[in-house]
Amino acid sequence: MQVLYFAWMRERIGVPKEKVVTSAATVAELVEELKARGERYAMAFADMASVRVAVDQELTELSASLKGVREVAFFPPMTGG
Repeated sequence: MQVLYFAWMRERIGVPKEKVVTSAATVAELVEELKARGERYAMAFADMASVRVAVDQELTELSASLKGVREVAFFPPMTGG
């Protein structure tokens, strides 16, 4: 699946997107796999309360299933201005 990172998450991880092969069944399990990749990922996913997730371009929760999913995007909450 394609994993996309936006804003400060992209800056911390160092790439805007990557193809990920995973055995994770849920977004939460994917996050744990990504955190285990190293310090950059661990820092980016350290505070999941400040991260939003979209699965196939629809906002969802960490408990969302990854079955059949093509894209997961992680991003901080947006603010108006």
